[in-house]
Amino acid sequence: MDYGTAWRILRLPSITDQIFIKAQRIRSIQEKGEQLVEENISSEFVAIVNYCVIALMQVELSSDATLEIEPDRVFTMFDKYVKNTQELMLKKNHDYGEAWRDMRISSITDLILMKLYRVKQIENHQGKTRISEGIEANYQDMMNYAIFCLIKMEYHKEEN
Repeated sequence: MDYGTAWRILRLPSITDQIFIKAQRIRSIQEKGEQLVEENISSEFVAIVNYCVIALMQVELSSDATLEIEPDRVFTMFDKYVKNTQELMLKKNHDYGEAWRDMRISSITDLILMKLYRVKQIENHQGKTRISEGIEANYQDMMNYAIFCLIKMEYHKEEN
């Protein structure tokens, strides 16, 4: 509500780069073991989730040049992509046996960065892929990886 649909001006590669900035900051803090800006890592994972949803919405809206969208439509779209991605997460979580629970947050961060490099390659090829899944699936995976990290960070907090 604060920003309206200012995000509509962003091209898909710009959103990908925003996600990259967030993931790279997380990795930098993980590697250095310290941070100078007092924004916690969890807020960066939340931003990754939100930017992934924005990217998915932009893919759907790519042929619509309208920058202003009614808030109800934005909320409906946001909810749709969160629900679709959650359903995907539950299916994959079942098939992979919740392997993420035994992974390190730093490893999941690396997976997000790997997906970002895949997305950049797809973008550089104008969205064309030969055999790999499309750009939307990569955004969904990054979103789910960020959620796994948030869950692990919250669970770790409760252990202490």
